[in-house]
Amino acid sequence: MKKKITIGRKDKADFPALGLKGMDIKMDTGAYTSAIHCHKIEKREKEGKEVLVFSLLDPSHSQYQDQEFSVEEYTEKRIKSSFGSSEKRYVIETDIMLFGQKYAIELSLSKRGEMKFPILIGRRFLMGKFIVDPSRYNLSYKKRINN
Repeated sequence: MKKKITIGRKDKADFPALGLKGMDIKMDTGAYTSAIHCHKIEKREKEGKEVLVFSLLDPSHSQYQDQEFSVEEYTEKRIKSSFGSSEKRYVIETDIMLFGQKYAIELSLSKRGEMKFPILIGRRFLMGKFIVDPSRYNLSYKKRINN
């Protein structure tokens, strides 16, 4: 059995394929799916193929880049919010860097502009890899700056 890494309730992570470094993330063991704040999410036709086009974060966020991303591979899933309502969201796969390691992660594209953390990490990603200690924070980030 692989040893699980202890992670705090909040941390900072990089998403290399999305050009995001030191992003504030919050572990949410109540959420199954991880989510990232996006706006301008739409399907478009590009070179004869249907693609999903989105912009990460929004102009009020300090790391907003006014960059449009497009992916051919995505899924649509029905995701239940913390309020109990269900909504259809697009889900993409990308990489996240934590503790100096790259992991594959699925992120649902969500409008989280009013939330303190632009990225939530759900239990689907955490299971089997991490143990969440809610009394700690920035364990991955502290390891990165100390190396």
